[in-house]
Amino acid sequence: MVSRLNEIVLDCPDPAALAPFWCAALGLQVIDKDPDALELYDRELETDSRLAEFRAGPVVPTLLLLRTPDDPDGRKNRVHLDLSPIDCSHEEEVDRLVALGATHVDIGQTGDESWTVLADPAGNVFCVLASLAPGYFPR
Repeated sequence: MVSRLNEIVLDCPDPAALAPFWCAALGLQVIDKDPDALELYDRELETDSRLAEFRAGPVVPTLLLLRTPDDPDGRKNRVHLDLSPIDCSHEEEVDRLVALGATHVDIGQTGDESWTVLADPAGNVFCVLASLAPGYFPR
């Protein structure tokens, strides 16, 4: 028996305010919503189709933006994502994400890393890795 990654959850104070950033950054759309959560995916799927894909093998997980209160003690893991550009350079993608509302974050980098650490508008830290676009990906 195995489990499959079904969704990635990002804690945030306001899912509706955060959704436009992640929809634009990853080319997603809102596929389900309630007052405390928005689920994002690249396309609408009927439940039976989603289940069939899920059962057949690994699939791209949905991104769930979940309203959660602030964690004043900093003990809750709010998730960390790694993004890889697929059609532009690393620098172009960092610039694009910053223009969408991301900010640079210092978590003790030396400056020699091949990735850039950013935070989305709600403060969720993520990294932009090396580009996977033709001509950029190191072999």
